[in-house]
Amino acid sequence: MIERREGKIINICSMMSELGRETVSAYAAAKGGLKMLTRNICSEYGEYNIQCNGIGPGYIATPQTAPLRERQADGSRHPFDSFICAKTPAGRWLEPEELGGPAVFLASKASDAVNGHVLYVDGGILAYIGKQPK
Repeated sequence: MIERREGKIINICSMMSELGRETVSAYAAAKGGLKMLTRNICSEYGEYNIQCNGIGPGYIATPQTAPLRERQADGSRHPFDSFICAKTPAGRWLEPEELGGPAVFLASKASDAVNGHVLYVDGGILAYIGKQPK
């Protein structure tokens, strides 16, 4: 990339580089480190026309998260599923395909002036404090 004087690096960060939650300290620390690595690569290699950005996914509906989204024996939602849907303005888990557009943007010429940024694809969870109690 330095020799060609251009390049795109896209790190898969996480919204957990911005939030805290019990039981995910190591994950959040790792993703926070990756967010700062993204910014530092921008600082160190921007002069070579290399852009380094990240995508920060929210909660994604994958086979790994399927047990958290399954209905309970009594028909109710899993408590974590209810929590995520209540904390996300979109009111749902995101689909893996929803990360494609942001990745294409960050890999394209359209993002040549975007560097050191983490694009959060999280259904709005980072912007949302929750609904006001009635």
